[in-house]
Formats: sequence, C-alpha cells, structure tokens
Amino acid sequence: MEHEEDFDVRWAALRQDIKQRFGKKPDLNAILFLIGVQELGQGVQEFTKEQKQDLMHIATCKILSLSGYYELEGADQDGWPHWKAVKALPFCNLKEQERMMRWHVLEYFDQMNK
Repeated sequence: MEHEEDFDVRWAALRQDIKQRFGKKPDLNAILFLIGVQELGQGVQEFTKEQKQDLMHIATCKILSLSGYYELEGADQDGWPHWKAVKALPFCNLKEQERMMRWHVLEYFDQMNK
C-alpha cells in the first residue's frame, strides 16, 4: 500500500504539471474534465454544460476501468464512448471516495506516460 506522503507528493506533482501546461492549478473535477476530453479524442472545443458532465462521467468510467469497475461498450454515432458497470464499487465515505478517485487518476497518468 502506498504511503500517504508519497501519494500526496504524487498528487501535488500532477496538479503542478497540469498548472504549468494550462496556467491554472486544477482540482479533481478539472482533471476529470481533461481526462474526459482526452478520452473523447475530438480535440479541444466548446462544450455545453451537459457535455461537460458527460466528459467527467467518461473520465470517471475510464479511470475506474483500471480496477475493473467499468468496461467500455463502444462509441455512439458521434464518437462518444459508452461504459457499463461490471463490478460494484466499494462503499466508502466522501473522503475515501475522493482518495480512490485521485489514486485512479494517478494510475491513469502513469499509464499515459509509459
């Protein structure tokens, strides 16, 4: 299991790296949005509020797929990916949920950098 200090250092480093690229230090939601745009693969564009929510959902499914919670079903006619839940998420409080999401985000970026 990863030590808390190492985890916090890795999370801070990721946020700093994104800040250097985009000029603003992101929170978890902003990082999920960026992952969603990446996974959609249609480049940077204007998105509606609903599309932004959909992008964050895509990102959540993608990162949680790293632990087998979701599986990609395919894409619709507009190229938007669709996921299905294949394993129940563990019950945890809000703090634990955020840590789990952060851990999966770090894993996602680790895989992207391989």
